[in-house]
Amino acid sequence: MPKKELKSAETVGTALQEMEALSPGGDLQAYINSVHSIGILSSEEEKKLAEDLYYRNDLDAARKLVLAHLRFVIYIAKTYSGYGLSEADLIQEGNVGLMKAIRKFNPEMGVRLVSFAVHWVKAEIHEYVLKNWKIVKIATTKAQRKLFFNLRSKKKGLGWLTEEEVESMAKDLGVKPSEVREMEKRLSGIDMSFDPLSESDDEEASYAPSQYLEDVDADPAEIFEKDTLNESNATQLYEAINQLDDRSRDILQDRWLADEKLTLHELAEKYDISAERVRQIEKNAMKKVKQSFSSGE
Repeated sequence: MPKKELKSAETVGTALQEMEALSPGGDLQAYINSVHSIGILSSEEEKKLAEDLYYRNDLDAARKLVLAHLRFVIYIAKTYSGYGLSEADLIQEGNVGLMKAIRKFNPEMGVRLVSFAVHWVKAEIHEYVLKNWKIVKIATTKAQRKLFFNLRSKKKGLGWLTEEEVESMAKDLGVKPSEVREMEKRLSGIDMSFDPLSESDDEEASYAPSQYLEDVDADPAEIFEKDTLNESNATQLYEAINQLDDRSRDILQDRWLADEKLTLHELAEKYDISAERVRQIEKNAMKKVKQSFSSGE
């Protein structure tokens, strides 16, 4: 098949941006539930769709690729929580990165789309965080807001408050002394560069937020693929168990899946058979489940 360039990358991008599924604003939980109800693509299905988009400019293929990977964006966006930014906005920015990745993805690269898209998704979220992130929220509770608006005017100098001043201010504002100290620390703090400054040495650079904003011990692509595999295995397991006869299925569930697992002797009493017979039924049931897994691979 001869390689052809996309007729118009802008056309693809515009079509993707018009998809309603890429709007996590409003009811975020409903959006997340909807995304997780979308099926996961096999490697063969993904490659076919990627080829349809890359070689034939198939916008429906692009739509399917985006929808199947929205849960991946949600996973990455959650790793950037806790910085005072809307999760919906983080997801939206990640979706933009996903669309850019899909526009540039070459199915002949020999890698899964999820691995290729990691860079683009994280790059868009990083850019958004860089423009909007504050390291510390100055005032969130009623007491903190009261301190914020009064602390500066009540401080007599530029230095730290003395214990007497802290006690007096806490009494005047009706808050705890510890809250006065905490707000003083917040007001005394300064914003810092998100990325290391060009003149920073290695030690100074290590304190820049960009160095610890994400979890460097885990690759989101690998975790996503692992979670997907676990989800698939769990589905296959329950399908295999449901193919067993009622007694075999109940014995497996009571022995291995129940919160309070039963012993062989307890099951023997329950079914009025010997413990050895229960063990044989369990062994045969496990064998059938294993065979079902093998045939499904």
